[in-house]
Order: sequence, then C-alpha cells, then structure tokens
Amino acid sequence: MNLFDTAALLGQLTAAHGVSGDEGEIRSLLASLAEPYCDEIYTDVMGNLIAHKKGPGPRLMLAAHMDSVGVIATHIDKEGYVQFANLGGLAVSDLLGQRFRFRGGAAALCCANEDKLPSPKRGDLYLDLGAADEAEARRLIQAGDTAAFAPSLVRMGEHRVCGNYLDNRAGCLVLLQAMARVAQPANDLCFVFTVQEEVGTRGAQPAAFALEPDYGLAVDVTCPDDVPGSQHEGTAALGKGAAIKVMDRSVLCHPQMVQLLRDLAREGEIPCQSDLLTCGGTDGGPIRASRGGVVTGGVSIPCRYTHTSGELCDLRDIDACVRLVAALCERRLEAV
Repeated sequence: MNLFDTAALLGQLTAAHGVSGDEGEIRSLLASLAEPYCDEIYTDVMGNLIAHKKGPGPRLMLAAHMDSVGVIATHIDKEGYVQFANLGGLAVSDLLGQRFRFRGGAAALCCANEDKLPSPKRGDLYLDLGAADEAEARRLIQAGDTAAFAPSLVRMGEHRVCGNYLDNRAGCLVLLQAMARVAQPANDLCFVFTVQEEVGTRGAQPAAFALEPDYGLAVDVTCPDDVPGSQHEGTAALGKGAAIKVMDRSVLCHPQMVQLLRDLAREGEIPCQSDLLTCGGTDGGPIRASRGGVVTGGVSIPCRYTHTSGELCDLRDIDACVRLVAALCERRLEAV
C-alpha cells in the first residue's frame, strides 16, 4: 500500500470495521501501516494503539480517534428483524434507508413500518437482514454484534471525496502520513489512535494519563460553515487548508499551541484557517485536563455532513494538515 496515495488509503481505512467499542479490525490495519515508521507500537488496556517514535525533546501526544459511529444489535424477533441501539450520535434521518454491514459481513437495511413514515421516531426503526425468520437471522448475527455504514467512498470533482467515516479515518491518515514524513523527530512522539471517542472521548483520557505528555494535539474533523442555511456554529470551510483549533465544547486550546501552529503554517506556506466550533468536541478535551494539565492544541479537517454515510472532505485540506502536523513534530518544543 502506497501510504501517500491519499484517496486509495482513505478507501482502505474507511472500509475497515471500527465501531466504538469494537475497533479490532481498524486497529490491526493501522498497526500494520504504522509499524515501519515507529520505534515501538503497542495496544493499551482500553484498546488505544500507541506508535512511539523516539526523539530528544519533550513528549508530544498526537491523537486521532479510530472509532466510528455505528449501531449494536440488541434484540432479534421471531420474524428475524433486529432492534438496535446507537453507538455515537446518529439521527433518525441519518439511519433510515441506510445500508449497514456487520463485522462478520452480514448486510442489513435500516427500515421503518410504512405507517410510521414519513417521520418515524427512533423507536420505530429496525434492521432487515433479509432473513426469513429468527433462526436464519441468528445464523447471520447475534445480539451484541456491531454494524457500520456500508463502505461507500467516491471521488467528487477534482479534489474532494465523499463517503462513510471520514470522521475520523481522515485524521488517522494525517497521523500516518506525518509519521512517515518525519525522519528525525525533534520531540518524543506518541501517535495515539484512540478508541471510543464517539461515545464520550473515553480512550484518550487513560492514554494521556499513562503517557504523561508535555504537549498534546488532537487531529479530527470539524464541522464547516460553508453550506446553505449554516447556523454559524463553526468557522472553517472546505478547500481553505488546515483548520487550527481555537475552541470547541470540550476544550479551549492553549494559546501557546495555537500561536505555534499558526507560525509553523506561515513559515511553511501551509494553507490554514481558524477552527472555532460551538458544538461537538474532540480528544483534545481529556488530553488538556490530564494530570496537572497539558499544553494542547488541535488540527482539524473541515468535513461536511458528519455522522452520515456521505461525509465530504477536500484532499487539499488533508494534505495541509499532514504538512502542519509534520512541521510540529520537527520543531523542537520548549520544556514545560
């Protein structure tokens, strides 16, 4: 796999199963891709994947969550239909009519009875496996199995891609490519692919506690302010470069880190913009508050239609994020 064929790598990453709490498949893929570019790689008790690239400076923890939103089967009825619960933020409109794929490969369609249309409630939804009855359904899945949106990544226009789970496989790609770019790190780098971010940033907290970083960086997508009817909950736009996070609902980024990222972008002639988000959060929140506090910032990829099967990103923004993250890894940070 060519690690720098961004579109092809995104296709591979977004197709891997990795619903919150069931990240084994995506973790194995990321480990195989990262291993040639780090000094050691391991998984902690929570399931976070840590790729350590040794360097002489302070410890920098770079986090991108590898988990995705999805669903979990909770009950199979006698006709073979499946009741389910959400894992992460999914609206009824994001679920109805969507194709899902269970980790074992079984396909499913999210449906509602016709008398509940056109505005069903969450409890009206069910999954149809195409099974004739409960026995056939149970040969395909069991209660507790997780399902993700069926893979769907496509190119749109000259520079953009659309599909499932760019949140946050695009962020994972940024860490992989930055890791590969940095031949001689100026700092002690811990690239952390975290678990369970979509259900409450649960993986980043113990990872930060154990690693004791001096600096932290969360790499994730951000909701842009560039679609019709925008409520101006964000400031970023597709095609304008790496979004340097200032705030979201989970974190107020350290001014020192915000300024450093802006300086690096200017010095490297890297397209950048500001990311002020009044909704949502990232792994930056728990990292910033770990132990006695961590100097934390964020680099974000503008992404439209998050938590749907048709998320949309610009490949030029992803490249700008890679360049900015690599520049941070190569800049000797001051002791905290």
